[in-house]
Amino acid sequence: MLSYRRTEIRDHNAESALFFRRAVVSFAGILALVGVLLLNLYHIQVNEHRDYQTRSNDNRIKVVPVAPNRGLIYDRNGILLAENRPVFNLELTPEKVKDIPDTLAQLKQLLDLSDDDLNRFDRERRRTRRFETVPIKTQLTQEQVAVFSVNQHRFPGVEVKAYLKRYYPYGDALTHVLGYVAKINDSDLARLDKEDKLANYKATRDIGKLGIERFYEDTLHGTAGYQEVEVNSRGRIIRTLKYVPPVPGKDIVLNLDIDLQLYIAKLLDNRRGAVVVVDPKDSGILAMVSSPSYDPNLFVHGISGREYGALLNDLDRPLVNRATLGIYPPASTVKPFIAVAALTEDVITPTTTRNDPGIWRIPNSKTRPFRDWLRWGHGPVNIVKAIEESVDTFFYQIAYDMGIDRLSAWMKLFGFGHQTGVDIHEESPANMPTREWKQARYRQPWYQGDTIPVGIGQGYWTATPLQLAKATTVLVNDGVVRAPHLLRGRMVNDQVAIKSVPVEHTIVGVDQSYWDIAKEGMRLVDHGRKGTARRAFAKTPYMTAGKSGTAQVFGLGEDEDYDADEVAEHLRDHALFTAYAPFKKPEVVVSMVLENAGGGSSNAAPIVREIFDHILVDTKKDKK
Repeated sequence: MLSYRRTEIRDHNAESALFFRRAVVSFAGILALVGVLLLNLYHIQVNEHRDYQTRSNDNRIKVVPVAPNRGLIYDRNGILLAENRPVFNLELTPEKVKDIPDTLAQLKQLLDLSDDDLNRFDRERRRTRRFETVPIKTQLTQEQVAVFSVNQHRFPGVEVKAYLKRYYPYGDALTHVLGYVAKINDSDLARLDKEDKLANYKATRDIGKLGIERFYEDTLHGTAGYQEVEVNSRGRIIRTLKYVPPVPGKDIVLNLDIDLQLYIAKLLDNRRGAVVVVDPKDSGILAMVSSPSYDPNLFVHGISGREYGALLNDLDRPLVNRATLGIYPPASTVKPFIAVAALTEDVITPTTTRNDPGIWRIPNSKTRPFRDWLRWGHGPVNIVKAIEESVDTFFYQIAYDMGIDRLSAWMKLFGFGHQTGVDIHEESPANMPTREWKQARYRQPWYQGDTIPVGIGQGYWTATPLQLAKATTVLVNDGVVRAPHLLRGRMVNDQVAIKSVPVEHTIVGVDQSYWDIAKEGMRLVDHGRKGTARRAFAKTPYMTAGKSGTAQVFGLGEDEDYDADEVAEHLRDHALFTAYAPFKKPEVVVSMVLENAGGGSSNAAPIVREIFDHILVDTKKDKK
């Protein structure tokens, strides 16, 4: 019994010793872990204090970009063409509204909200945080703003907010010049990122899409500002810590005269065509009208699919800027330019006289003859009379003698076959044909017969109305070439800083008498006894010089006569005219095209006459 007791005591002592050892080890482990924790806390609180403080501030302080106000656009007389107008939106903050469905139901009755408005609100609400405002209805009328203001106490969490939006007071009269701004899309973002400009657009909703708005986007947009704000854990702004205001975009002034622009638009009366008016002294564009047009304000607020589809499918193509993108055979309007080239190349002389029987054939060829517009011909003609009466056969011979290589090279000097350099992106180079062009386009060699119609501005030759205006300005200035331009200058301290326009190049090696011969031929077109446009310019109190053109849209057979009444409207000839006035001291160049209108002398020339009268007579009377 005693032995059993001793054994029991010995086992108890062993268990006690084991427990003690385990307790000591555990305590030591706890001390070690506490030590590690304290060391880590020290490292975090002391050694890494600055790093974690910076991270905390980054979470607490946000930099919010602030969009700049867009620069304004004026005409040459200081009339506002593009402005920023306040628009009012009805917006709701979800976390401040207890019963959103009931609130929307009441607002629908009060402000006549449409189902589209409510559906758009639902879509925006899903991707917006509860403390951020969501638009219910945009572009509230003054009446709607007033109605809501009276009832605002019934709708906690709902408010009217004001924003600045672009507005074009002259609507469709300037669309193809000014273009428009619209919402920034994915392609705009990609382009801005590629150009390293994305940071400047973080707070901007709209960007220039076409015309002046797009070309001078960097000038008009300005520089974004920012504000540093303190936010809570949910990202809501608590207070503003720092504010750096944005730099507004610069205001710009155009060479355009809005009175002239509106007058021309009224003359065209939505007929398909284009008119370009240029000051030959500096190549400033005084008017550039493309008809028909469309209202750019539709795009500023987001055009509907139905409205855009109607514009896109309109057979009159109002979306196309015909002044810079419309390509037409220049027809006989180019004969004065060809005359200068032929005289300089000694293909003809000032006294060269040829008989015109009404037809012309390639020498030693059995191909069909090339006809003159006057079936019985003009009789003996020299270069001046050939321009005055627009004698086709005279210029067929010139084209045959010059060949396409020299003809093309010379016309490119006048600006055909490449872009004019105008300050909008939407421009076509059209086509000044060459051997290489035809081989690349049609995989065919250039034939001698291809050259002949080029001599009267037909065949493969196409041009834009702006190119024709530029070429006429080059002639007026005896070979001095400048790019036509819309920008007059930028506003600096309420003054216009005029932009200088450099000379692109000068056509050298041309005798002054050759320029004068081409101009005299154009003067006789308007005022000569047999001038093709003499009726349109009869009894003008000023002297003008011009050249008509009738561009053939489809070919006639050898024995066919053109009869507009028997031809579908879209296949009828285009009417062209280019002119300048006054003759001795030119102040203005006008070039135009009327699609499918018929003869240039009978249909386009009278409109040019009215434009000259408006500029040189009516406007000057008003100033007196």
